[in-house]
Amino acid sequence: LATVAAAGKMREKTLTMETLNPHVKAVEYAVRGPIVTKAGEIERDLQEGGKQPFTEVIKANIGDAHAMGQQPITFLRQVVALCTFPELLDSPTFPEDAKKRARRILQGCGGTSLGSYTASQGVDFIRQDVASYIEQRDHGVPADWENVYLTTGASDGIVSILRMLVSGQGSSRTGVMIPIPQYPLYSAAITEMEAVQVNYYLDEDNCWALDINELHRAYQAAKQHCQPRVLCIINPGNPTGQVQSRKCIEEVLHFAYEENLFVMSDEVYQDNVYSPDCEFHSFKKVLYEMGPEYFNSVELASFHSTSKGYTGECGFRGGYMEVLNLDPDVRAQLIKLRSVQLCPPVSGQAAMDVIVNSPHPEEPSYARFHEEKNAVLGALAEKAKMTEQILNGVPGIRCNPVQGAMYAFPQILLPPKAVEEAKALGMHPDMLYCLRLLEETGICLVPGSGFGQREGTFHFRMTILPPKEKLKVLLDKVRDFHIKFLKEYATLEEQLR
Repeated sequence: LATVAAAGKMREKTLTMETLNPHVKAVEYAVRGPIVTKAGEIERDLQEGGKQPFTEVIKANIGDAHAMGQQPITFLRQVVALCTFPELLDSPTFPEDAKKRARRILQGCGGTSLGSYTASQGVDFIRQDVASYIEQRDHGVPADWENVYLTTGASDGIVSILRMLVSGQGSSRTGVMIPIPQYPLYSAAITEMEAVQVNYYLDEDNCWALDINELHRAYQAAKQHCQPRVLCIINPGNPTGQVQSRKCIEEVLHFAYEENLFVMSDEVYQDNVYSPDCEFHSFKKVLYEMGPEYFNSVELASFHSTSKGYTGECGFRGGYMEVLNLDPDVRAQLIKLRSVQLCPPVSGQAAMDVIVNSPHPEEPSYARFHEEKNAVLGALAEKAKMTEQILNGVPGIRCNPVQGAMYAFPQILLPPKAVEEAKALGMHPDMLYCLRLLEETGICLVPGSGFGQREGTFHFRMTILPPKEKLKVLLDKVRDFHIKFLKEYATLEEQLR
């Protein structure tokens, strides 16, 4: 070894791009992709005194509420602070209901410490609180806490269930049906696991509704080359912001029942419904109302998270999944798989408990909690409407109503000349658009190609999370940039013909 070192030869690396798992190389994750990397570089340049045609980078690429200025819910932070530093339980500055919850959570932890491992599925009584919350949310539909698993955000649960479902080779390989546009977690996980991605397209002309005929089309086409076993739903939608009707959910569940599909229902935005014409219906509740033949047979995993809703606590990485009608032997395998990860973050479990067990009317924190919750959701509803109105006032941009979730996914008209230039540069046309937007205005959005879109259409996804004044600035800059972009590549008259 000394001789090799003396000769100045470097040991060859074991892990290179040639030896790297090819499925890892194929994974793409647009919301933290090249545009975001570029935004980080520009931000650092600004901090070091560099000259840009703007003074700040506005990141509207990811649903990170607190990073965008949303304030934490006081009660949640009080409970987690008390759990983290129990000496504060003697402090008169904390309300008694927060202390009561903190003591209860700590009693469920080994050594009454948040720093201890919990059971792999999570603290038992927090799972019981989740089951009670689900029962209340679904107007009395029974929930068994043994079917509840606490997770490291919703993403962790989604990946766990997919891992259980993917098997087979060649034409028997598991097909996973996902909506297009989709949240890139799904395509990334499917690629990494070597499953087969089966796209079904949401209907943009009908406010991104899910069309049951499109599900049938996608399923029949996929059967030619794989075995579709899984149907993924995102409701309310990400990146599309639609809220599914009860009738639509019933049709989807009937389809899953007939075709023997495992249903994965991503419901992390269930508190984020803004349109007065829309209402959140959980897939579980609708399944129950369809009768015991359905409720006792369709395998359904539904997911929720601390990261969205009105709390926006992304960093705690808290979440849960409820899994129905799992084969008992498979359930034992799921518990085994969960145990490999030891347990979800215990601070995230504590945060999840506060969300499912919020202050009651007779408790001292009730008024403040509801005032803060309503302020967050009210502001998001205002911003959803403002985003839709401003974008629809721009020539060459068409934006569906943001009925729920935290994003707009408008379609942008790109002149043929811009499309050709992008192709010559080896990039998607909407990537060129978003890159130019970032470099000229400091606004960081995600190109629609990162989520999937119908051939020949172009979009971008933006969050509605920035404070109202900053969001107005962002939207005005997008409008001005878009008109300038159209003028650069073609006349406005041509685009409006």
